[in-house]
Amino acid sequence: MKAKAAVFREIGVDMKIEEVDIDDPQANEVLITTAACGICHSDVHFAKGSIPGPVPTIPGHEPAGVVEAIGSDVKSVEVGDHVIACTSMFCGLCQQCLQGRPYLCMDRRQCQRKRDDTPRISIDGKRITQFADLSAFCEKMLVHETAVVKIDKDIPLDSAALVGCAVTTGVGAALNTAKVQPGSTVAVFGVGGIGISIIQGARIAGARQIIAIDVVPSKLETARKFGATHTILGGPDSPDGDPVKAIKKLSRGGVDYAFDAVGIPLLVQQCLYALAPRGLAVVVGAIPTGQKLEVDPGHFYLEKSIMGCFMGSNRFHIDALNYFDFYKQGRLDLDSMVTDRFGLGDINEAFGLLDGGEINRAVIMF
Repeated sequence: MKAKAAVFREIGVDMKIEEVDIDDPQANEVLITTAACGICHSDVHFAKGSIPGPVPTIPGHEPAGVVEAIGSDVKSVEVGDHVIACTSMFCGLCQQCLQGRPYLCMDRRQCQRKRDDTPRISIDGKRITQFADLSAFCEKMLVHETAVVKIDKDIPLDSAALVGCAVTTGVGAALNTAKVQPGSTVAVFGVGGIGISIIQGARIAGARQIIAIDVVPSKLETARKFGATHTILGGPDSPDGDPVKAIKKLSRGGVDYAFDAVGIPLLVQQCLYALAPRGLAVVVGAIPTGQKLEVDPGHFYLEKSIMGCFMGSNRFHIDALNYFDFYKQGRLDLDSMVTDRFGLGDINEAFGLLDGGEINRAVIMF
């Protein structure tokens, strides 16, 4: 079947809307009519070459839609179901999956088609690489069943889409990766979609102090709306001065948890330095390939730790439904996170605005 998609072919060259061929679902696959897909900084990093990957491809990995068809072995969804999808698909049989860490699945190949199979997506018979095994900037998606979660039909699909990446990553970073404790203190560097989600996760966890740091003043106002108790303006000309010193002053000696929600080595360094003894710094943002992290080792003598975070340490089929419960209870604000909506034809403009920090979380609507 035919579908229109934003096809990425070359770094520095705008994506073009092209007609692609989508195959019929095999036994464990689900065909989805895409309704919405959030634009993540990872998509922008990929388009700029900061995150390597094969081309041609169709980016997009934060989608929601409606099931159009299912394979013969699919049991978790039916035609007509509203669903979201996530790149954290899993085999269910490897060591990481069996230990309860499906987001670190060691055998994702079981969720992909073999090289000699008909490709899921193609143009004139030539394979199009499926970005994050989703390729959601397309009118239709063909994905493995484990990538998909059924959601209630009363949840707006543009808001629901954010749970596929930003919310799962950010809220999960606070609740699953760091395991933020009630009454603790938290600093979040970067108030984009991920940072807002971390702030909300820390608030849900019961943190008594949540300090948001960003170089854009308007984003600090946004941070307070989502649960930040204090804000610090970053940058060399900031009236708040050095952010590490400002955090230590506000928290009376350092925070228990600090999160880099951007993916900049300097921010990871500041996260570590802003911690109280035995504090935990969590790297959530995607640091571009090739960049290095240097820190003063003396901080480790205070038993501070740095920890990575991949996709919020999620168990997507469990966590996503929990997050929608929080949404319905008024504890997790998804609707206000969506600041801009674009059509598929405007995707290059949307990428540019997000890269320039002019918008927060944009969604492509189909």
